[in-house]
Amino acid sequence: MQTENVMKQYLKNTWLGIWTVLVGMKITFKHLFVPAVTIQYPDVRLKLPERERNRLYVNMDDCIGCDQCSRACPVNCIDIETVKSIPGEDLGITSNGKKKALWVTTFTIDFAKCCYCQLCVFPCPTECIYMTDVFEFSEYERSNFLYKFSTLTDEESAQKKINLEKFQAEKEAQKAAAASKPAAPASSQEEKKSE
Repeated sequence: MQTENVMKQYLKNTWLGIWTVLVGMKITFKHLFVPAVTIQYPDVRLKLPERERNRLYVNMDDCIGCDQCSRACPVNCIDIETVKSIPGEDLGITSNGKKKALWVTTFTIDFAKCCYCQLCVFPCPTECIYMTDVFEFSEYERSNFLYKFSTLTDEESAQKKINLEKFQAEKEAQKAAAASKPAAPASSQEEKKSE
């Protein structure tokens, strides 16, 4: 009698084990006879939604260096440095007709910090910064996430700063020279008028 119970329990446990495996494999068996729908990335890519938020791009031809995008950024991943242009320099105009007044010597975005919130896009008055459909960011070095958008080289940026400093120094010298000139005495001015 006891061996009968042990045998029944053994067979019951075996059946429960087989039943559990069959229930667990139910989804697998369903997909076994259905054609595969795996997307062969990167050869085949899914169409992205219309308003996706991916990598930022800056059109430097339209950037006026207003620093609005940097101030709107919640994680401070945008770094902008500008230098005033001196009179006589023509920086051109943006695509929407706004005249440029500043040289943008540095414009970098650190994508390792960026949270892709798109808050920097909306305050831009010239719409030069926008989100692209590029979403692949694989890099071996963290420093490669620092994107430099400025079109000026380091030497050109340094030269622009030197030119501005020279111009400001000349302007100060002219003001100092004008202030140090003695005013003509009132009597000599009256004599000149009477002549």
